[in-house]
Amino acid sequence: MLRSFPEARIPRAILVPSQGERGMNDKGKSTLEVFRDARALLEDTHVVLKSGRHSASYVNKDALFADTTAMLTLCSVLAHEFETTEVDVVVAPAIGGTILSFLVAVMLGSAQGKRIFSAYAEKDGDKFVIRRGFDDIIADNPRVLVVEDVLTTGASLRKVVDAVRELDGVVTLAGALWNRGGVTKEMIGVQRLVSLSNIQFDSWSAEECPLCAQGVPVNINVGHGTAFLAARHHT
Repeated sequence: MLRSFPEARIPRAILVPSQGERGMNDKGKSTLEVFRDARALLEDTHVVLKSGRHSASYVNKDALFADTTAMLTLCSVLAHEFETTEVDVVVAPAIGGTILSFLVAVMLGSAQGKRIFSAYAEKDGDKFVIRRGFDDIIADNPRVLVVEDVLTTGASLRKVVDAVRELDGVVTLAGALWNRGGVTKEMIGVQRLVSLSNIQFDSWSAEECPLCAQGVPVNINVGHGTAFLAARHHT
């Protein structure tokens, strides 16, 4: 006997303008507060970023992904930004972006009352590729929204855009939870870029880092601190 299931109803966050950020959830929390509550925003620390630069602040995406309430809230607000657009598939760079693309697709599909697919692009050498059947989905559903958790240089998301276009997908829209690098729509190659937070953090080269000069220990639990210390030890 087949079991029937009730229609899923997705709670939607309410967008309220907020200075420096895209919106707030239905409890009045800003994007910044949601990150802090999820312990995904580290402040007063000493982190080595992927670029090799040092910073006193860091967005810990792993902590954010673990907090389902925070992810539902942020993805709801991000999806709300694209409710009036025509989207068939939401694509993000793997690995962490897979959660983001799935939730945004669910929220956006619920708001528009239609099925929206979720897909991800995988890194292959210096570029990203879309496979595992996602390429066939895009071939039949070409209107694509690309999303990213944190933008620093925009390079990864630009490569995802290129991968979509290699499949003849049409991508003019991009969204991010946090744009900490001042990335523009032109840098990604789209007509519209939406970021829930555009707050940027100060960062310094290792040679100019005031935290290093003050002897503040490098955080080895997040970022690339372990590799930095290992390289410094062998020089």
